[in-house]
Amino acid sequence: MLNTLINLRKKRISKKRLGRGIGSGTGKTSGRGHKGQNSRSGVSLQGFEGGQMPLYRRLPKRGFKNFFKKEFNSLNLIQIQSLIDKKRLDIKEEITEELLLKKRIIKKKLNGIKILGKGDIKSKIYVQANKVSKNAIIKIEKIGGKVNIIKLSNNNLKKEKNLKKDPIKKKINKDNIEK
Repeated sequence: MLNTLINLRKKRISKKRLGRGIGSGTGKTSGRGHKGQNSRSGVSLQGFEGGQMPLYRRLPKRGFKNFFKKEFNSLNLIQIQSLIDKKRLDIKEEITEELLLKKRIIKKKLNGIKILGKGDIKSKIYVQANKVSKNAIIKIEKIGGKVNIIKLSNNNLKKEKNLKKDPIKKKINKDNIEK
């Protein structure tokens, strides 16, 4: 209902028509004044302050963005136990990133999953994760579960062994060697 309402006052205001004769008030120079940088076409002076040091250069730069940072989907043991209690996870299945994505427990695939040790776990579970805290490993193995840690593989740094270059052998002509 609200999205169908129209502001009639704004609707009545017509667009300012520039360069339509002296009598219009915006004729000849179209409201830009005479000469100068702003009268020319193609000039966009965002952030220009008339020779004064602009605001974006006066303010200090803060912080740092680490391009090599790895983000993980983190799960606490208390969260895993509540998912088992709600029957969203089965004890017999191994808890992997693919399973969590399939059951929509995690929303997107980052650099893997990280199991943290907050809370207690009552069920015997099998976990396959990229990172696991020491506390979580102790609590899972205490009940009789198993933890399998998968190492991250960076496809950009992998190099095939077959691409090794053979050393170049130069042929020496006996005629070219001076005695």
